[in-house]
Amino acid sequence: MKLQNSQANKRKPYQKHQYNTSVGSEGRELQKETKGFSGDVEKSDIKSLCTNILKSSEKGSSLLSNEEVLKWMEFANNFPVDSTACIGALNILNEELAPKSVLLGNGLRITELDVIVYAVIHSSVIAMSKSDRQKFPHVLRWMDYVQNKEDFGDVLAKIPIEKARFEPQVAKSAALAESNSKSKEGTKCTKADEKAKDMAKGLKNANGPETDKPSKKDSAPKSKSDKPATEAKKPEKEAAKDEVPVTVLNLQVGLIRKAWKHPSADSLLVEEIDVGEPKVRQVVSGLAKYCSPDDLVNRLVVLITNVKPGKLRDVVSEGLVLCASNEDHSVVEPLRPPEGAKVGERVSFAGHDGKPEDVLNPKKKQLEKITPHLYTDEGGVATYRGIPFMTSAGPCTSSIPKATIK
Repeated sequence: MKLQNSQANKRKPYQKHQYNTSVGSEGRELQKETKGFSGDVEKSDIKSLCTNILKSSEKGSSLLSNEEVLKWMEFANNFPVDSTACIGALNILNEELAPKSVLLGNGLRITELDVIVYAVIHSSVIAMSKSDRQKFPHVLRWMDYVQNKEDFGDVLAKIPIEKARFEPQVAKSAALAESNSKSKEGTKCTKADEKAKDMAKGLKNANGPETDKPSKKDSAPKSKSDKPATEAKKPEKEAAKDEVPVTVLNLQVGLIRKAWKHPSADSLLVEEIDVGEPKVRQVVSGLAKYCSPDDLVNRLVVLITNVKPGKLRDVVSEGLVLCASNEDHSVVEPLRPPEGAKVGERVSFAGHDGKPEDVLNPKKKQLEKITPHLYTDEGGVATYRGIPFMTSAGPCTSSIPKATIK
């Protein structure tokens, strides 16, 4: 990461920025450290401010030897005030944030450094025009996450960020089908009406006024014109029928207690997995080419526990270990719940509530309809349609970014 260190671009006295913010756990440390300066931040610099804040936090002292931490301290310390010079620094930050959600690590937890860097660049970003801000999409995403996680009160105003509206493909297809249906229906009705009018006109001329009422034959074309509207609804019903909610899966955090090679299949491993039940579950997985049994022992995994038990090469399997794999399937590994996740707890998805089925019905192909929407993002966070696999300790992850999950 190239940082701007020249004296010309180095941050000048910080008269435009106010750092004594009133925020959450990280922000309170920022407020505490800057309070002693009484608004005269010129006498200090951001680097020493970062050091003081990190030293006062629970794990901050150990982080001061971390190269990634020192890099962001330098970035904050050298961020230029000049509107032209700051563009280069924001480009660097934008590239750094492209594959991840926060500055440190691959998770979603905000640290003191996120709050400090946010405060440092805030005035530069909020002063930009809307079109200029759009040049830094990853910075905007990150800033929006920070300002919604931490309460900056009236000190740092929220930056208005326009978010792309998500419209499900099913809704688009249904709307298009409805539009086409109305168009076809209108066309057919018009032709039918014209034909009926011509027939009525001919009968009227031949037989007199009493023939104004349409006959049963005349009304037949109109009944046919109703069919397209009914037919147009079929794709919408079929799409809704194919949609299977992720909540039908019972996803639980499991701990592999024991693993060994399958007695009659070189590509399979057998594991005993603890999911908080009185008895461990025996699971057969196709991981022999990618992991040794020793690699798996005492490892946390994500297990689907409501698949129908069955035998693989005469060995009973009572679950399915979810794994991430790269595009050509040359690298495959089990998803990893975060350290501190509780054995047996259910994996959840924000905005998706529901009770899992007791046992998945293989005939309905529920799992096959859900797995195409399971993947890891750029930072390796496991997601369903972009929503993280969450546990009480944070999201489940993989070392493989943009991977499929099965």
